Amino acid sequence: MTTILIKNAQVINEWQIFEADILIKNGFIHKIAKDIQDITDHKIDATGKYVMAGIIDDQVHFREPGLTHKGTIRTEARAAVAGGTTTFMEMPNTVPNALNQSLLAQKYQIGAETSLANYSFFMGASNDNLEEVLKTDARNVCGIKIFMGSSTGNMLVDDPNALEKIFSQSPMLIATHCEDEQTVKNNLEIFKQQHGANPSSAIHPEIRDVQACLKSSGFAMELAKKHNTRLHILHISTAEEAFLFDNLTPLHEKRITSEVCVHHLHFDKSDYELLGTQIKCNPAIKESRHKEALLRALLADHLDIIATDHAPHTWEEKQQNYWNAPSGVPLVQHSLNLMLEFYHQDKISLEKIVEKMCHAPATCFQIEKRGFIREGYHADLVIFSLDRHTKVSKENLEYHCAWSPFENKTFKSAVTQTIVSGHLAYSEGKFDERKMGKRLFFERN
Repeated sequence: MTTILIKNAQVINEWQIFEADILIKNGFIHKIAKDIQDITDHKIDATGKYVMAGIIDDQVHFREPGLTHKGTIRTEARAAVAGGTTTFMEMPNTVPNALNQSLLAQKYQIGAETSLANYSFFMGASNDNLEEVLKTDARNVCGIKIFMGSSTGNMLVDDPNALEKIFSQSPMLIATHCEDEQTVKNNLEIFKQQHGANPSSAIHPEIRDVQACLKSSGFAMELAKKHNTRLHILHISTAEEAFLFDNLTPLHEKRITSEVCVHHLHFDKSDYELLGTQIKCNPAIKESRHKEALLRALLADHLDIIATDHAPHTWEEKQQNYWNAPSGVPLVQHSLNLMLEFYHQDKISLEKIVEKMCHAPATCFQIEKRGFIREGYHADLVIFSLDRHTKVSKENLEYHCAWSPFENKTFKSAVTQTIVSGHLAYSEGKFDERKMGKRLFFERN
């Protein structure tokens, strides 16, 4: 039995900050109290540091199988753990797409063998795989993913009859990428005629515009209300969508929930001038008014979860011209660093960061015994300092793609240790891969 004792920590949990020790035994939080005295295998002095539950990122693309030149479950899980993310839910647009139970099971096997972080994988939906969708076990799989607008990959669901059937019969939560395909196609044709062979990346939010997002999100919400579907809309990117979501119903009772991603909170259209296709992503990063509205909506609980939509591509792929460069940004290693920058700027509290990155994903997806610092819960914990800086460089990136839009940026905070299911997986820049993360289970009827 492995035991770890964290001493003298400032614990951030369930909207409080308090000093305590945390004793971990056999993968679980055994005791939370002041001045715990116990013989342990490992003691961590957290004096002057903070401890929070491990981040649960409900939207990542780790690229395995089939796209391992971009990333693997092992490399991207290491990056996640280095940044304080102990748990991820990964998307089905790998190659082949995870559209049947056999392919889904293969991804779980890869996770079990190579992921340093805890893991779950979405079952993919298409225009013609309803039978496979209905076989999905709600206790063992995080959800069903529907691309209601084409993105990186080939999983667009655009048949109204297929959407009606999936929404009316889904055995579990449906997570949607919402951009109206026809709106995007129409805009694309116009801009190709206007801007020629090598346009600025700043046209991206004009092609994947507000109307494309709003129309698709509205349609998904209509379907969910019609069929009482448990719907979760991913990566909300517009001011117009942000306040459509209920902020009065307790999260555990909501049937429609929402997510905002760190890049849509941080970047805006002006950043294309410097970063170009590095920040090309779907849905697009838009004008500054949108990120300001997204933060307001997040603080007011219209938006429920903070995630990354981590989506690596090789540097060579991203250096192509705007028309050819794929959409997606590697982000999971620095999501906590980035949100702590907002804290340093007095824009969000530590308690709110923990709520939106840890508690809310656990509640929203009904994850079994994770997302909170509670006795008897799995010991997924992150220790960080608000006083130690993190300088981002190629040398300390864990992504297989080996680049980041934050290169040469210095964050004002640093993750020092990450504990995954009771295992000290990361400490002061070093990894221990003798134990892998665990598969998630869900408390669903």
